[in-house]
Amino acid sequence: MVERIYVIGHVNPDTDTIAAAMGYAWLLRERDGGDFVAARAGATNPQTSWVLKKAGLEPPILLNDASPRFEAVTRHLDTCLPEAPLGDAWAIASRTWGLAPVVDKDGKPLGLVTGASLFGFVTELLGPNPHREDVKLSAILDSPCREACRTGVPQFPANGRIRDSLNRILREEGDDFFVVNESGQYVGICRQRDLLNPPRLKLILVDHNEPRQSLGSLEEAELLEILDHHRLGNPSTHVPIKFTVDIVGSTSTLVSEQAEEAGLAAPAPIAGLMLAGLLSDTLILTSPTTTERDRKAAERLGRWAFVRGGPLAGETIQSYGKQVLNASAGLSTRKADEIVSTDLKQYEAGGFRFAIAQVEVTDLLQLAEHLGELRTALITLRDKHAFDFAMLMVTDVVGGSSRLLLTNELPELSDLPYPPLTDGTRLAEGVVSRKKQLLPVVLGLLER
Repeated sequence: MVERIYVIGHVNPDTDTIAAAMGYAWLLRERDGGDFVAARAGATNPQTSWVLKKAGLEPPILLNDASPRFEAVTRHLDTCLPEAPLGDAWAIASRTWGLAPVVDKDGKPLGLVTGASLFGFVTELLGPNPHREDVKLSAILDSPCREACRTGVPQFPANGRIRDSLNRILREEGDDFFVVNESGQYVGICRQRDLLNPPRLKLILVDHNEPRQSLGSLEEAELLEILDHHRLGNPSTHVPIKFTVDIVGSTSTLVSEQAEEAGLAAPAPIAGLMLAGLLSDTLILTSPTTTERDRKAAERLGRWAFVRGGPLAGETIQSYGKQVLNASAGLSTRKADEIVSTDLKQYEAGGFRFAIAQVEVTDLLQLAEHLGELRTALITLRDKHAFDFAMLMVTDVVGGSSRLLLTNELPELSDLPYPPLTDGTRLAEGVVSRKKQLLPVVLGLLER
């Protein structure tokens, strides 16, 4: 059986993160033929949701953390009803590893028919004289399954983390347990020996390489590859992995290049999604992070995306890019706590833990109306995660500048080259990139 491999981006995913995950999963399936599935480590933001709807695509599956779940070791064994003859359970047990699940008509587990429970039932039926001839095997096999099953079998939720139940698993009698869904209905059977050594999720990380930006419990997964365009902060691995970090404006650029090298053209919806990721990350190819490779990738993706009959037919890079940016611009349509936490990156430098959030607007005039609630939400976020400080970068995607809100200014940040304004924010003229323009300045001050 082909093992499933998840392609996933960072928490608080932006459009390039979702696009890279879905685009790379498509490419790997086409090129390598495996079971590659795109996933996301958080909710999609308004811009990404708009792009997915425009392209006619569903968002990737949500993967909160990489800790193995009970569903990973579940065997979906056949079942019998409590009123069914014991012969039915006997037939099932002969095809499994010697047990038959007994499940009622509502799908709720009642118990297990095992060798031990069957022996106990026969002993009780025959009494102290095993040579009684008035009880025939056929009569025993005609008995209802409910009379010969072991009840009280522990049940575990299919989506529950195995590690959270290890103590209970070790304390319980028996080696076989029920796995149920959210409604308590039968899903399958798991064995203790499989629970004590569950298979690790196989992951490919895109658009990030820092563990603090990854889904939870990354250390419990098997990391196979990283494809990224950010600074290094990669997790340690037990074995060598494929690691690609390149100086381009978006991870979607890297995916499109690999597709071209493989002689493949992405389907129009996937190409449109990756183009949106590229244009969003590079502000329609105007950001300082933009390279010539990004421009070529945009042309390539546009050629694949803007085909007749496709969801983006008739668009151009500029017209589509403006729609993508406008889909996220604005402070009035979202709550302040959502704004400061949606596009958030966490960092460590110089002994400090901090976070920088970014939100895009079409003009900075609207900031005054929401400044107080944004500052309050940013302070709440700082205190909740025990950051030393937090910063919100409000970027004018039209004017090409940003305003910075800080929860508190450490002495180390007193030399920020962005003049303070009377409302307590700082003006960062010409600064639109968190990765290439703002972060290096902050790191330089904290690490000197």
